[in-house]
Amino acid sequence: MSKPVKDLIAEALRARYQGVQDVCVVDLTGLDVQRTQRLRQDLVNKSIRLHVVKNSLARRAFRGGPLEPLGEQLRGPCALVTGGDSVIDVAQALVHWAKELGDIALKQAMVDGEGALLSVEEVARMKGHWELLGEIAVLVLSPSRTIAGCVAAPAARIAGCLKTLAEREEAA
Repeated sequence: MSKPVKDLIAEALRARYQGVQDVCVVDLTGLDVQRTQRLRQDLVNKSIRLHVVKNSLARRAFRGGPLEPLGEQLRGPCALVTGGDSVIDVAQALVHWAKELGDIALKQAMVDGEGALLSVEEVARMKGHWELLGEIAVLVLSPSRTIAGCVAAPAARIAGCLKTLAEREEAA
């Protein structure tokens, strides 16, 4: 491949991954055409894109950007997986398909372009945006629930005692 062609491909990759900070890397070498097509179709339905790249061209394209640390770690056959609602959803989908198909090698993932590379399995175990918001809501509401319980407890006891007295009078 000539240098001008490599430059054109690297520029296309740079444009394609402009602004992308969440990426998972997988190896699809063991998959046949039918299983690869099933995987790709499911990912497309979830707004997830899978793109097989040449490592040297990806390194060239990622140089100077947030994905540079990922580019330096690309070894062997690699496919970049991006999109979805979050990188956690992407990782969970990949782990699901790796279990189902068996021939997908999950490599690494980059979250928020921080430069720290994690395994795809680690990212899949993380809590998503909505789970974290739910936990925060529970934590915020917990003290007020406790206070409401403390305030209502004496009134509930008195009501219980009055009910018992009323039942005794009716019985007598």
